Amino acid sequence: MTLRLILTRHAKSDWDDPLASDHARALNARGRRSAPLIGQWLAGNGHLPSLALVSDSRRTRETWDLLARELPGPVPVRFLSALYCASPQVILRALSATEESAVMVIAHNPGIGALAAELAVRAPAHPAFARFPTCATVVLEFDATEWGQVRPHAAQVIDFVVPRDLEAVTSA
Repeated sequence: MTLRLILTRHAKSDWDDPLASDHARALNARGRRSAPLIGQWLAGNGHLPSLALVSDSRRTRETWDLLARELPGPVPVRFLSALYCASPQVILRALSATEESAVMVIAHNPGIGALAAELAVRAPAHPAFARFPTCATVVLEFDATEWGQVRPHAAQVIDFVVPRDLEAVTSA
């Protein structure tokens, strides 16, 4: 059996309100444009999760809401406070509590980007992978039957994209 993991960093957030807590920051206009593009890309390439684990911050919730509207059907979602600014180990712990074979995680850097780099057998050639910018999305596959079996450097990178790649295609 194969497990599929989709890791997405939240879309670009708004820094205009100096009184807003980090947890309460909303998406900015660019982020609101980017998240649906990622949803369309996932749907168009058949990278569909059967469960989403999403940090409970405002920007990750908004990213999920905008992205999920572009998927062909409803996907169960769990908003988890543990994923807010989580380390790779905490993200893996949340993942190991699931039984779905195709899971999407939307969280924050540095944890989400570090986890992507830690799990991949080989990083994709894309120059943005190492910095994992906002709304970057990687699709990983593991030859495993349960998430507790997932180990570092065991995942094949199936696909990787950043919103700028998709904006270039849409405006062409």
